[in-house]
Amino acid sequence: MHRTTTPAGPAATRRLRPAALLAAAACALLPLAGPVHAAPVKDPLPADIPDYGAALDLVKSADVRNAVCRFLSVPLPQGDATGMAQPIPDRADPCADLPAFTVNDPLALNELTPGFVAGTALPIASQAIRLSYLVSALNTTVNGRNATVMLAPTQGGGWHLAGVRDGASDAGYAGKATPGTLVFSEPQIRGWYQLRLTTVEPLNDQARQGLNGRPSASLSEYQKLVKARYADKLPGSEYAAAGMSSGYGTAARTATAPSSAPVVIGGAAAALALAGGVLVFRRRRGSAR
Repeated sequence: MHRTTTPAGPAATRRLRPAALLAAAACALLPLAGPVHAAPVKDPLPADIPDYGAALDLVKSADVRNAVCRFLSVPLPQGDATGMAQPIPDRADPCADLPAFTVNDPLALNELTPGFVAGTALPIASQAIRLSYLVSALNTTVNGRNATVMLAPTQGGGWHLAGVRDGASDAGYAGKATPGTLVFSEPQIRGWYQLRLTTVEPLNDQARQGLNGRPSASLSEYQKLVKARYADKLPGSEYAAAGMSSGYGTAARTATAPSSAPVVIGGAAAALALAGGVLVFRRRRGSAR
């Protein structure tokens, strides 16, 4: 038995076309079906960080190595010593008497945006968090100490040495980012958090205190907390005009700083280390707030 197929005429084509269009539209919408979620957030990979190659070259350079050696050549103050000004030994080779070390590859140090703190930005990762610095810890301790190199973006592109900080906690927390997550700092309290989609989770005790002891909070809830803490302390506020440090806008302030004058902020044993090898200034615990 043979089946005869009759070609569809124009009328049949017109009848079939709406159905075909509906089917095509349904197929196109399939990827959009289901609950609407925020786009995944994640720390930038080295390939995504602007001028990362230049940053890598910088942390491996002799200038950065010498700056680290000068920093490590001054002993940490004992107890709660404050306001200490100590000469940095002026030697042809600042690393001459120090064990060998290398500086690890830079990692992203993300911070909150001023708009997020002020409550004018949406509680989404792209508006809440920004890349402020790159941080690189040493691959080993030197005379029982570690140090972190901080790079800040330079206007017009590239990176410059912003300073050297005692310890390796910044790089340690920055390295906790996992695929699909983003790690950021709340610098005033030295709190570190991990952002999963729109959920903020603390990574240290300071961050847990920053969430009022809660194990997590939504990004919008966290925004209300930081707005209450800092919205009246942003650059341009009376608080900032009085000479207090808000902790925000720091990358912008150092963006034009010459590489010969790195600036280090925050931390119990913070230091202002001049690369010219002249002075180290250490601040009181908590004075960066």
